[in-house]
Amino acid sequence: MQATDSIPARRSAALFHALSDEKRLRILALLAGGELCVCELTEALHLSQSLLSFHLRTLRDAGLVVDRREGRWIHYSLRSEALEEAKSAIETLAVESTPRVRAARC
Repeated sequence: MQATDSIPARRSAALFHALSDEKRLRILALLAGGELCVCELTEALHLSQSLLSFHLRTLRDAGLVVDRREGRWIHYSLRSEALEEAKSAIETLAVESTPRVRAARC
């Protein structure tokens, strides 16, 4: 079995790209406590709204967060299913990396 059998490589790459930034990981950690609006995230992370928006868009595009509009505010929440996908991809790689006896090719 290859990693691409259970989770397509492109999907895994998008997830891991989104998870590869410290600021995005901090956003996810905050959202693990529940839904937050942009103003709360901006204050907690001490980021400009434009920089925060960039990171939230990356997380949203990867499917790690979902948003909803309430009046003029946008609220974000964690999409735990996407974290399960990333966990599954790592577990698949761990299983596949188990040493195997292979015939020498060279």
